[in-house]
Amino acid sequence: MPAKRAFEDQIAALDALRHQPEQTRLDPLRKTLANRNNFIAAKAADLTREFGLQGLTPDLLKAFDRFLEHAEKSDPQCWAKNAISRALAAFEFQDADVFLRGMRHIQMEPVWGGRSDTAGTLRATCALALVQCRSLTETDLLAHLIDLVVDKDKAVRTEVIRAIEQVGSSSASLLLRQRALLGNDEPEVLGACYGGILRIDGTCAIPWVARLLATADNSAGEAALAIAGTHSPEAFEALRNALDAASDPWFRSVLLSAIAFIRHQVAIDFLLDLVRNESLDAEGAIAALLSSAPSEGLIDRLKKLTSGNPRLARVLAAQTKP
Repeated sequence: MPAKRAFEDQIAALDALRHQPEQTRLDPLRKTLANRNNFIAAKAADLTREFGLQGLTPDLLKAFDRFLEHAEKSDPQCWAKNAISRALAAFEFQDADVFLRGMRHIQMEPVWGGRSDTAGTLRATCALALVQCRSLTETDLLAHLIDLVVDKDKAVRTEVIRAIEQVGSSSASLLLRQRALLGNDEPEVLGACYGGILRIDGTCAIPWVARLLATADNSAGEAALAIAGTHSPEAFEALRNALDAASDPWFRSVLLSAIAFIRHQVAIDFLLDLVRNESLDAEGAIAALLSSAPSEGLIDRLKKLTSGNPRLARVLAAQTKP
């Protein structure tokens, strides 16, 4: 009980720093960053980041080194290392070696039925932070990031794809294209590739990504949403062409939702015409429009269009119930 009370008192003292002047925060946080308890040290690192106290960077680095030693015991769940890496990233710390150590860290901890790696968040955070290290050439940066493209943790793979996207160069785009063509990954990871390619290269990459719609599977669904994310007339043309060729009902519904997500007037008018003409896709068009955060004006237009068709009116009413 005394140990629990002491722990709670330390947490309360840290929270109280929010109400104190900046000059009185430094010493308590410096002392707490040296605490052996990884949860308390993590709390101190988060507050250091929140307060923008870059003067405590040396203390963050010492704590990071300490919690990398015998990490399974000194920092279970990587709480301290995660918080410290977030703070260093927020301060745009420039020593790439620190983030490389975090990117390479694997921490196996006991779980029910075996052992599990708890350092995925750390690797992802450090990969994103590495992009801002100006001492690295683009070639070296991409070479380091590529190592995590095949990480066992899906979340790490997704974040490193986003890190490559942030490089923003033609070389980065080519790497993402190669990864997308290799496939053999979770749809979310491939979706991050598609989105990254489009954000780097713009609408001129839409035809390239549109080729991936032909599989009509979950990854193709991610490609459709990535194309829609450009919110462009070119996106509408690509998705409408895919809809013309698609036969699978599920994938047609995905394409209709993606068209609605474009939020371009030409796309909205297309979906409204499907409803007006009582197309076989009319119900899907209604669902797609309603899933795209429509305005009250658009909902009123749907009500008028469906007023003469009891079936479509029921579909609309069922999906607009409060």
